[in-house]
Amino acid sequence: MKAADLYDADFSEWAVRNAELLRSGHVDEADLEHIAEEIEDLSKGRLRVLESAVIQILMQFLKYEKQPAKRSRSWLASIGKQRVKIRRVVRESPSLRPQLPEILAECYSDAVKLASIETGIARAEFPEVCPYTVEMLLDDEFPPQAPSK
Repeated sequence: MKAADLYDADFSEWAVRNAELLRSGHVDEADLEHIAEEIEDLSKGRLRVLESAVIQILMQFLKYEKQPAKRSRSWLASIGKQRVKIRRVVRESPSLRPQLPEILAECYSDAVKLASIETGIARAEFPEVCPYTVEMLLDDEFPPQAPSK
């Protein structure tokens, strides 16, 4: 079976076979089109992980700001966990770092939707434009207030 035919039939076998073909220098037999697609998908996957972490941390910031009586260490832990993800993705893919301001702006509306659902606070009660910066996103001292419980 040709390497290209394996792609739909057995992805794992396709990946192993194409890796072997590339390592042995048989590039002409490799499924270059699908290999290129998979490489692009790897990049998109990292971007999706970054966007997800940004949405989660923004949602936590919004909850933290709007519900001071409900602040908890678990919220701070969630913020810390998302910072770890963001830093890891940016460390492994430094080309994504300059995109953070745009990602922050694009993800903000999703964070507002989720914060509204989780808190019961109307979307209109949240700032229309993201009030947070990339620096705040990555600053271990932000938000500065101690949790109330």
